[in-house]
Amino acid sequence: MRAERPEADDLRDAVVVFDSLRPRLFGIAYRMLGSAVEAEDVVQDAWVRWQTTDRSAVLDAAAFLSTVTTRLAVNVATSARKRRETYVGPWLPEPVDTGADPAVGAERGEALDFAVLLLLERLKPTERAAYVLREAFDYSYREIAAVIGSSEANARQLARRARTYIAGERRSHVGADEHRRLLDKFITAARTGDLAALEALLASDAASYSDGGGVRGASRIPVLGRSRVARYIVAFQPRFWPGTHTRWVEANGRTCALITRGRHVIALLSVDAGADGIGRLLWVLNPSKLNGFSSLA
Repeated sequence: MRAERPEADDLRDAVVVFDSLRPRLFGIAYRMLGSAVEAEDVVQDAWVRWQTTDRSAVLDAAAFLSTVTTRLAVNVATSARKRRETYVGPWLPEPVDTGADPAVGAERGEALDFAVLLLLERLKPTERAAYVLREAFDYSYREIAAVIGSSEANARQLARRARTYIAGERRSHVGADEHRRLLDKFITAARTGDLAALEALLASDAASYSDGGGVRGASRIPVLGRSRVARYIVAFQPRFWPGTHTRWVEANGRTCALITRGRHVIALLSVDAGADGIGRLLWVLNPSKLNGFSSLA
């Protein structure tokens, strides 16, 4: 029997190391891009780099692969910004089922929340990278500087700028139980077309974003303001809700409503809620973004 070549042993070791780090690499890329598909592509590209690099010269595999993944994600984020300018209607992040795959949210929860991912999309890719590495993965500023190829002072400034922006734009959110209660009450009111109940649940500056990607008949512009959002929900009630079922799922670390009709997932609804009520309704209707939940229908 022929002995295995040293190269085969080396490749097997490379696979073991990479697979142990894969959840973190995916977590970085997904938080950077808001797309599971794009994040998987980045992780695959990182694997190719890992295969072809001189691994004997790598002192810290985790640091090397995190750097490669982040830089690849920065490049993708730069090109994605241009693509999303032509996206039909509002663009929302692709939800991930953290109930089925808790490894995605195993690190600190920052930058996984749906509303935060949406805000990150508005930042420059390097600001996004600094925020994700600092807030979600607790990297030091020295480590962040090495990853993004900047000075430590600049890394600190990028992270601070991103943190300040997100803190200023995001409402203080309620706890998990209150979040679930508000979402439950909203679903009940939306199903029955109860205008008064909807207005009572919504914050004065409420906004509804529907991501259909041009595939489904979703609103192509955000609906803004409590009364407009409430009337909009009531108006589409007869067309949307009959024949549907709702089940609770955990997406991006939060309870969300998965809406199905027959054996088809038609929407995932996430809400961003504060002490003043529901501030954002985030409807993902684009079928390509719901593949991760299709088995739950």
